[in-house]
Amino acid sequence: MRNKTTYACQQCGHQTARWMGRCPGCGEWNSLVEEKMVSPAKTVRLSPLSAPIPVTDVAATEEERYATGLKELDRALGGGLVPGSLVLVGGDPGIGKSTLLLQAAAALAEKVGTVLYVSGEESARQIKMRAQRINALHPNILLMAETDISVVERHIHELSPAAVVLDSIQTAFQPEISSTPGSVAQVRECTGVLMRVAKGTSIPVFLVGHVTKEGTLAGPRVLEHMVDTVLYFEGDRHQSFRILRTVKNRFGSAHELGIFEMRDFGLIEVSNPSALFMGQSSRGVAGSVIVPSLEGTRPLLVEIQALVCASGFGTPRRMTAGVDPNRVALIMAVLERRVGLRLAAHDAYVSAMGGVKLDEPAVDLAIALAIASSFRERPVQDRLVVLGEVGLTGEIRAVSGLEKRLQEAAKLGFSSCLGPLWKHQRDSLGIINYIEVQSIHEAVEAALGR
Repeated sequence: MRNKTTYACQQCGHQTARWMGRCPGCGEWNSLVEEKMVSPAKTVRLSPLSAPIPVTDVAATEEERYATGLKELDRALGGGLVPGSLVLVGGDPGIGKSTLLLQAAAALAEKVGTVLYVSGEESARQIKMRAQRINALHPNILLMAETDISVVERHIHELSPAAVVLDSIQTAFQPEISSTPGSVAQVRECTGVLMRVAKGTSIPVFLVGHVTKEGTLAGPRVLEHMVDTVLYFEGDRHQSFRILRTVKNRFGSAHELGIFEMRDFGLIEVSNPSALFMGQSSRGVAGSVIVPSLEGTRPLLVEIQALVCASGFGTPRRMTAGVDPNRVALIMAVLERRVGLRLAAHDAYVSAMGGVKLDEPAVDLAIALAIASSFRERPVQDRLVVLGEVGLTGEIRAVSGLEKRLQEAAKLGFSSCLGPLWKHQRDSLGIINYIEVQSIHEAVEAALGR
């Protein structure tokens, strides 16, 4: 009997009966690969209940967590590692994913028990060389260079380790599937095997995932849906700082942030990231504004810099780093219409310093004042922080977590804040002066003068 085959997109997982040059699902060209059809993975019974019962009758138990030994990793995980969880860690090649998980494995081996470290990209000798360099040697770390997921599953059941690390999911393969490792079918089936193992044995599993040139996780999107937590390890390889960003978490906040610094002996945690991003701030210089951003539950003070200059071409340039370029274009339109700044014939460059990415609306006013400051060649007031969302009509809208932001600013010595209307008690926050503004025109006058 002839084996049935299908053509699966290696980007989005869309399947068709025949080959097509362009994927109907995501529009990617030449991404359909012929694969042998396999039976779907076995279902996982997450609860022993056989019949529906009222939610009020379900026994409520507090989640058990244990520390990984890295406080920044625990923060990104929502407070610690949950037994039976499936955690996916993605990032660019050479950014430090393996180093991070090897340090976490050493800490877990010291405090919890045996950790099984499976590598499909490196030999056991190479892993030991890295462990010696970062001082992560421990007899409870068991190394295995293997890509066959059935062999890995058998060893997990035999050893019953406290945690498992698989580096990486794109190198694992299921022998029953004829497609190559890293394909949609292989990634989906191997992840399904590890999910059944994690849920059935309550053993937490870390997966390392590759990313595409666009910065997203390689493989089908179903991979992110299957796991419990998705972490992105970001940073410039030419700089020493790394950011561990949570984009999905079933056991905590999906907007947490962990900060690390890469050294020769491994990753070290940054306990005061605001001081890191503020260490070389350009005080008294036009185009520089400080914004207290809120990433999850952590307030961060970040410097926003802007440079506005006359355009030498017919079409002005709009370039950004760390902030949304579409949001910057919108704010510039509001400045031109509501404040009267003639920016249409000027180039604009906006950057969030320190390599951090800011995507919350609370940074709108800081971007607007940085652009206005550079355009007018007037610096903002000294020791001033700025926050607020800018509307299309020029109004300054309220933001969440205002008290946390102001407390962080006061802790770093800032004496005043420019922001939206706020009716709460603020005597105990340490902010000497809170300047309330209702429109972007008022904000520009308050920060730069007439």
